[in-house]
Amino acid sequence: MRGLSLSDALPEHDTHKPFDLGLIMVADRIIHTRTIRRHQLREMVPLADSTIFGMEQRGEFPRRFALSPRCVVWDLAEVEDWLASRRTRPIERGQQVDVRHRRARPVKDSDRVPA
Repeated sequence: MRGLSLSDALPEHDTHKPFDLGLIMVADRIIHTRTIRRHQLREMVPLADSTIFGMEQRGEFPRRFALSPRCVVWDLAEVEDWLASRRTRPIERGQQVDVRHRRARPVKDSDRVPA
């Protein structure tokens, strides 16, 4: 196996455009990938951090990975694929809660709006 130089591994690109240098080694090949940080993810996916974390744990959202001890990123292609799948698949709404049956702050008859 001969050693690859960085110029061999990178696709040709216009030097006047910004270029992301995210590289992943897969089966002795270097593949270029784009990663996004948390603030960029928040711009794309308007969900709370706790919601995203829970979805990651359940396998419903792309997993983050650490670049350093204080920097986590997501694969942009995985996030875009997830968004595309959410657009094509309907999401079932949560069950509606009947407030008349709650124990704390029960609804009083005087608070009800006439039908």
